[in-house]
Amino acid sequence: MRNLFVRECGNYKTSYSDDMKLFGTSGAKVKALLIVAVVALVPMIASNYWVGLLTLCAIASIGAIGLNILTGFTGQISIGVGAFLGVGGYASAILTSTYGVSFWISLPLAGLITAVIGGLFGIPSLRLKGLYLAIATLAAQVIILFVISRWTSVTGGTSGMTLSRPEIGSFALTSNTSYFYLSIIVLIFTILYATNLLRTRVGRAFLAVRDRDIAAQIMGINLFQYKVMAFAISSFFVGISGALLAHYTMIVSPELYDFHVSIEYLAMILIGGLGSVFGSILGAVFITLLPVGLSSMVDILTVYMPDLYQILSAFKEFVFGFVIILFLIFEPGGLAHIWLNMKKYFKLWPFSY
Repeated sequence: MRNLFVRECGNYKTSYSDDMKLFGTSGAKVKALLIVAVVALVPMIASNYWVGLLTLCAIASIGAIGLNILTGFTGQISIGVGAFLGVGGYASAILTSTYGVSFWISLPLAGLITAVIGGLFGIPSLRLKGLYLAIATLAAQVIILFVISRWTSVTGGTSGMTLSRPEIGSFALTSNTSYFYLSIIVLIFTILYATNLLRTRVGRAFLAVRDRDIAAQIMGINLFQYKVMAFAISSFFVGISGALLAHYTMIVSPELYDFHVSIEYLAMILIGGLGSVFGSILGAVFITLLPVGLSSMVDILTVYMPDLYQILSAFKEFVFGFVIILFLIFEPGGLAHIWLNMKKYFKLWPFSY
């Protein structure tokens, strides 16, 4: 009789299989399906301009998740992600435009090529960490862009290369809507992989290396193997992002992958939240749409203050850096932590505990 008055509270997991499930409850499955449905309906209610912007957000999210696997999950800082975007973009451009390979084959190949190059530049990570590793990845940025700019016979040098949109049979993904769905599908697979990666032996080894690499090595984790693996996996998704972006803009050129791009992607995971897949998406959307919002604000202000147009245009760069500083000081957990606090507040409301 006593059991009749006992109610379980919380979500209890009593087996390893339950702990490994991606969607632990039916409610989580419903939420995921609703999110996918809402995203799929966006092109039907949004203008072509906003569909294009959201496509860029989806492509940037893939690269941000890849960078977060390296920096947020494994603790290996990289400021050379712009060059790896270029490797993915140029690899797909060379395969499709020069050798006539199908986009659907060149896309994973571009990721694999970027993964190999990223793994090679990740080898020094065994001996380097912190600022020294950041300088090493910066050197990778300089070396890769130098090769791209000087290898004229293959990459076209500073003139770059032109690409075409992918095709499915006789149907070409020339519209923003069709490319939006392609980018979202790739993003969904990226989210599923990155989320499940943390549940595996490899993902937990990444977290151990991030938290205390010496202790991880004492426990039997091969630091060299997992650090290089983190660089390779991260570079794979960054390369996929670079290939998608190249076919979306239909052009690749060395100046499109300069140091400024690397800083933007680093800002995405810092503002979104280190070690968070959802935070990577929030950060990518925020950084991608921030210049659009600032440009709109400048256009409105110049109507009333036309003489200050140049000053207001330069003010956009100041706001970009200022936002990063504000997040680092007041919310190191990023947008993901803010979202988590909001969920907890409304879940416990009106109680404060």
